[in-house]
Amino acid sequence: MTRPPPPPAPRLTIRLDFDAGRRLGPGKIALLEAIARTGSISGAGRQFSMSYRRAWLLVAELNAMFVEPLVATKGGGRNGGGASLTPFGETLVADYRAAEARMAACAREEIGRIAGMLAPVGEGEDGV
Repeated sequence: MTRPPPPPAPRLTIRLDFDAGRRLGPGKIALLEAIARTGSISGAGRQFSMSYRRAWLLVAELNAMFVEPLVATKGGGRNGGGASLTPFGETLVADYRAAEARMAACAREEIGRIAGMLAPVGEGEDGV
C-alpha cells in the first residue's frame, strides 16, 4: 500500500507596506518576473489572467514608486514592442527574493510548528 505524498511545505511570502499606501508583495514581484521571462507586459499579464490595462497600471505604479523605473518599454506594438526589467528592477527583484528566502530560513522552526497546528484538509470549524 502506497502512502499519499506529504503535503507541500508552507511557503513564506512577504509584503512590504511603505508610506502613503505603497506596497510591494508577491503578486507585483511575480508580475515583474513574468515580464522578464516574456519580454512583454501583455504576455506577463496573460500568465495571471490579467488584462493588459491592469498589468500596465501595475507597472506604472511600480515605476513611480521607486527612485528609478523597474520596467523599460520600447514602442512598436505588434511588430516589435516589448518590455524588460531595468538593471534597477532586476536588483530589486533579486533583493526581494533574497529577503524572502532569508526570512523563511530564520522562521523555519516557527513555521513548522504553525503548520503542525493545521487541521487536516476538509476539517474546519463546521466539522466538514
